[in-house]
Amino acid sequence: MGGSPLRIFVAALAVALVLSAPRASAQTPVDLQLVLAVDASGSVNMRRFELQKQGYVEAMRNPRVLNAIHSGQTGAIAVMMFQWTGARLQAAVIPWMILKDEDSAKAVSDAIAAVPRRLFGGGTSLSGATDYSMGLFPQGPFRGVRRVIDISGDGSNNSGRPATSARDDAVAKGVIINGLPILTVEPDLEDYYRDNVVGGEGSFVIAIKDFESFSEAIVKKLIAEIAANDYPKGDGGSIRRRF
Repeated sequence: MGGSPLRIFVAALAVALVLSAPRASAQTPVDLQLVLAVDASGSVNMRRFELQKQGYVEAMRNPRVLNAIHSGQTGAIAVMMFQWTGARLQAAVIPWMILKDEDSAKAVSDAIAAVPRRLFGGGTSLSGATDYSMGLFPQGPFRGVRRVIDISGDGSNNSGRPATSARDDAVAKGVIINGLPILTVEPDLEDYYRDNVVGGEGSFVIAIKDFESFSEAIVKKLIAEIAANDYPKGDGGSIRRRF
């Protein structure tokens, strides 16, 4: 009974290979996989954090964003969100979710609205946020034609490896990084993001003068990312935009 040890080993190996086989064929194709990296560092007080969050809530419900999604080949994108501070301080708060119609847009918006703040300090590591984002794309049931990291924050990198190193590694793997520097604390942060954080073909910086301006800037940013036609391409350089 049970067969020879060799047959048992071969059978066990076959099962292990099946279980460990890549599941890419089961992934749902979408036009865009978008990682939303939200700053929760010490310089972001609770009021500012809530303004960031509310900006995303309102943007997901905006019909202009949904119209942009419908312009794509699949008519769908996948989004996820995490909060970040220091080099090893990140907290995933929204898993990969599809956004393709009013119901799914409301589901994503409601999920963001319900998210509590998970982090409250620990430095500002834009490189850590970028590196953490790269590990998120293979996860979940979606496969994006384009992969974009969207980093919002109000400070320059002061923890972890250089932001340029993380950016270059991500861009080398075909990922685009867009930036939303909030100029409340560091007035020159727009230039810092452009030179050190964003990268990839068609990448851009949207500088936000304060947290109160976050909502409208997010709408415009999402439309640009989803449509992928609003900004010139070719040299891989980043584009400036200010709202």
